Amino acid sequence: MTNPLLQDTPLTDFAVVRPEHVTPAIDALLAEANAALDHAVGPDVPPDYDALSMVLEVPVERLGRAWGVVNHLAHVADTPELRAAHAENLPKITEYYTRQGSDERLYAKYKAIAASPAAAQLSPARRQALAHALRDFRLGGADLQGEAKTRFMALQDRMAELSQAFSNHVLDATDAFAHYATAEELAGVPADVVAAARAAAEAEGKEGHKLTLHFPSYFPVMQYAQNRALRETLYTAYVTRASELGVAERDNSAVMRELLTLRAEEARLLGFANYAEVSLAPKMAGTPAEVLHFLRDLAQRARPSAEKDLADLRAFAAGELGLTELQAWDLAYAGEKLKEARYAFSDQEVKAYLPLPKVLDGLFHIVETLFEVKIRPAEAPVWHPAVRFFRIERAGQVVGEFYLDPHARPGKRPGAWMDSARSRWLRVDSHRLQTPVAYLVCNFSSPVGDKPALLTHDELTTLFHEFGHGLHHMLTQVDEMGVSGIDGVEWDAVELPSQFMENFCWEWDVIRRLSAHVDSGEPLPRALFDKMLAAKNFQSGLQTLRQVEFGLFDMRLHTEADAADRVQAILAEVRQEVALVPVPPFSRTAHTFSHIFAGGYSAGYYSYKWAEVLSADAWSAFEEEGVLNPETGRRYRREILEAGGARPAIESFKAFRGREPRIDALLRHQGMA
Repeated sequence: MTNPLLQDTPLTDFAVVRPEHVTPAIDALLAEANAALDHAVGPDVPPDYDALSMVLEVPVERLGRAWGVVNHLAHVADTPELRAAHAENLPKITEYYTRQGSDERLYAKYKAIAASPAAAQLSPARRQALAHALRDFRLGGADLQGEAKTRFMALQDRMAELSQAFSNHVLDATDAFAHYATAEELAGVPADVVAAARAAAEAEGKEGHKLTLHFPSYFPVMQYAQNRALRETLYTAYVTRASELGVAERDNSAVMRELLTLRAEEARLLGFANYAEVSLAPKMAGTPAEVLHFLRDLAQRARPSAEKDLADLRAFAAGELGLTELQAWDLAYAGEKLKEARYAFSDQEVKAYLPLPKVLDGLFHIVETLFEVKIRPAEAPVWHPAVRFFRIERAGQVVGEFYLDPHARPGKRPGAWMDSARSRWLRVDSHRLQTPVAYLVCNFSSPVGDKPALLTHDELTTLFHEFGHGLHHMLTQVDEMGVSGIDGVEWDAVELPSQFMENFCWEWDVIRRLSAHVDSGEPLPRALFDKMLAAKNFQSGLQTLRQVEFGLFDMRLHTEADAADRVQAILAEVRQEVALVPVPPFSRTAHTFSHIFAGGYSAGYYSYKWAEVLSADAWSAFEEEGVLNPETGRRYRREILEAGGARPAIESFKAFRGREPRIDALLRHQGMA
């Protein structure tokens, strides 16, 4: 039987991919990639950009795409068999990329290209890709020799294993919890959430209503359940996941300690003072001190708003809800009640107007209007019946394609993300243009009965956020591998297009078009939208401090010499410095902080706020010139989206905005000006 992971087809046949395909495919593709690397560093291949690309790019791209499929399925369709296949092959994959990235012979050839007169003749995109390659060789250990290089390669293997273990522990701890609540316990919880919980229990042949720690189940209970004991039960389970307070084999304590220790050792091997300096080398921010100053300055600006937010919440909770001692499991509930009282609407009321099919129509209309494309449903094999596939076209030509996997389910990691299934690339072997394909993954509630899935307004902004990443990946016009789409974009600028898209969720003309009541079909009433707008910056001060808290914690973990032994203590110190809301001593937030322990955000979580300055300032151009102005959209598309990583992000920003970024727009948008 043909192995689908070895098929050189435009799209993977997900319907037939099985765990037993993984090892044979990866072994075959690794053999090809290793042979290509050995050829590339040999005497037959001159230090010439085209010659090296011809030898290396095709087998490395094939390997990356196949492993990308395996990695993707491990995130959205986890099974014991797939997890075992992933774990078996992860060390081999890590070893190959570490070997390629640290090969001093290949590094020497790229240095020779950069030093030759021919370098000046390279296209701007190729010059940028070459500069990135040289930087990445240095960060990849190519300057190391002997025992230092051997140790560096061993570190990469072990850190990859640890990151995967961290992620598995979070997923398993999330999946393992269930609480079967009575109807009485669920007083106040929205009917659609109760119905979904009842259906989940029925599917298992159980009585009651199955509540889980997956966000569409967990958060509405925290927001709406009148039963304080139920909220405390779920909160306690949620914040102690994957910690020493739960099942030992899912405890991430030792994983975090070892990861931080090994990252610090990697930094020393590369000649850096700490891992944060390694992380910042390819980013916009220059030093850890610059990031710490940025975060603390933002905290200082947000603190007056946050103090008022908390005082208002405490006064309301004591006076109206009888909660004189506000606990962590009361915050979402009291906040929702205060919002309802102050602005006379609830998230649940808004949710009835945001059925997913209508939302998608509205989102696609914005993209089509501003960026001069058409989005059409298309056919492709998928990994789950809920997944849909779409094609983006301009003037009848395919620009990009994407899979949309919207709903939460067991075996799917929590959160939302965009990932690359395939990058735009002018293939060196055939000179044929390969168009990009994206995975867009969310964890929304599933449809119940004959009703479509409904989104909260927060989930609406999540969808727009991930679609922004997707547009950055799919609308690129750069043909050079490594700097097309999101590839090569500085990590602290990569959130610009995603956060930019969130702003549309606060525009009346947009909301009117993408809303339709699930029963009547009526668009969201203007009066309700005005209440939402008035509540837009509700608790924005507290939310900003929360993001600063995460960013400071992350940066301190990766700069301080004793951090591996003081994870919980550092988090407590950061909270003492910036947080206003007390957290129970049993909270183990760090143990599920996948962004920095299993994602790409280690010593980079500050990027969300850093990029928010850029995105808010970019959005202000649309406020000035018209939110759906095609001229502004065309300029944004050409200077930001199409440019990808082919030039520094600050150059792309200035090409669009005509000046350096300013923080004013962010403060104004969040009501903190």
